[in-house]
Amino acid sequence: MNKQPESAAANNTQKKVTRKVSVAVIGAGTAGQNAFRQARKLKDDVLIINDGYWSTTCIAVGCMPSKLLIAAADRAHDANHSGEFGIHASAQIDGKQVMERVRAERSHFANHVKEQVESWPAETKIAGRAYINKQGLIEVNDELIEADKIIVATGSAPFIPDSWADKLGMTMLTSDTVFELPDLPKSLAVVGAGAIGLELAQAFTRLGVDVTLFNRDKRVAGLKDDDISNKAIACLNRELTMHLGSKINDIGTQTAADDEGLEGLSAFINYEDSAGEARQWQGEYVLVATGRRNNIDTLGVENLGVKLDDKNRPKQLDKKTGKIGDLEVYIVGDANANLPLLHVASDEGFSAGSMVCENKTDAYIRPTATPFSIVFCSPQIVNVGMSLPEIQADPELEYVIGKVSFDNQGRSRVMGVNCGLLHIYGCKKTDRILGASMVAPDAEYIGHVLAVAITNDLSIKHMLDTPFYHPTILEGLRTALRDVQRMMKIPYQSHDTQEGTF
Repeated sequence: MNKQPESAAANNTQKKVTRKVSVAVIGAGTAGQNAFRQARKLKDDVLIINDGYWSTTCIAVGCMPSKLLIAAADRAHDANHSGEFGIHASAQIDGKQVMERVRAERSHFANHVKEQVESWPAETKIAGRAYINKQGLIEVNDELIEADKIIVATGSAPFIPDSWADKLGMTMLTSDTVFELPDLPKSLAVVGAGAIGLELAQAFTRLGVDVTLFNRDKRVAGLKDDDISNKAIACLNRELTMHLGSKINDIGTQTAADDEGLEGLSAFINYEDSAGEARQWQGEYVLVATGRRNNIDTLGVENLGVKLDDKNRPKQLDKKTGKIGDLEVYIVGDANANLPLLHVASDEGFSAGSMVCENKTDAYIRPTATPFSIVFCSPQIVNVGMSLPEIQADPELEYVIGKVSFDNQGRSRVMGVNCGLLHIYGCKKTDRILGASMVAPDAEYIGHVLAVAITNDLSIKHMLDTPFYHPTILEGLRTALRDVQRMMKIPYQSHDTQEGTF
């Protein structure tokens, strides 16, 4: 996308274009790869530029390595906590082997992507850091590229508060670096109780690491239903040491002696607890899990007329296509900070790759009318559809809340995982599900069932006409649906409902 200079003087400083292409894709993660493959179906001169690993955030530092660590942690937890079943054992955890398997299996998943990238013709890909100059040309390595259309899919990176990296030095970890540890640490502070923080804090705890979790809010996983958040905290408190509502005043490193008297560098956190008392944590590492930010602020997109807000989010973004205003620029995946989820990035990349090739049939992102999020801690935390504050903010919605506790739910109790609470928000006028929030065993499956119901506009009656096999944890969903149905006929009043044990 060539922008003409504003003056003859500027024209004299122009560099010579080395290549012209119809489409340039910047970034080779999930969104970028999908956009590249789709665009190449109709255009021969498509180029993809990537800085760093030619893989995806999910495979390299996200979904897959974290779930591999969780899988190991669950094995250890089951071995160490089966006394109530009459099974007495103690897991012998080999930290080096745990981390080696995480990386080995991660490489297995990455090999599939590697094979795809290697199959692309050499002239269609460039390894290097791209920058869009004031002429609207892409500078990368020694090349100057003119592209008719640009797809930005540069992903995201961990957000680090100011000066933390300098103060913590080698004792600081992020979700991008933690899986490179050669062995399990002895102690770890996790800052941030969002999805990443919760999952990793619990996993390392179950693997025998002394973990302390900090969060400035008195809630976890960004839960917006107070009852669900409080229940999640109660369930997780059984394993995790959490300082919620704490304020971190300072962080840094200091010299400290280990158990054998050898001196080394350790990290510290000075903080105020929820009661305002000054305290200090000391340990081996600090895992900063304070969210992620997109990577477009240094790309030069402002030279194309793209405006960003104070959190690097592009303005004038068409959420149906990823297109920026009237520009031939598409920002997709984590780079646009819309919904930083793999399936959304996949859809957005596919759409953008179709749009630039004027394939209108496939050029629209599948509607995200049913928001859906899962935190893979134990018990799992799931949100589907509208949140409770969104519902309460709409004066036209007359709603009820159907509830079920999993504390005494049959199959949950059989499995020894009986801690949790499900809220289903039902609309009295339409007999439809508006949304749901839960902390529950097997919540990922309950969430999928509810997402299908909301997406396909199924009524509560339709849902209850569906068979629920006994004994399953999903019977708890039926109990909550029955509670919604019951309250459709009477004024809403607070109450609790439990699924029986048989």
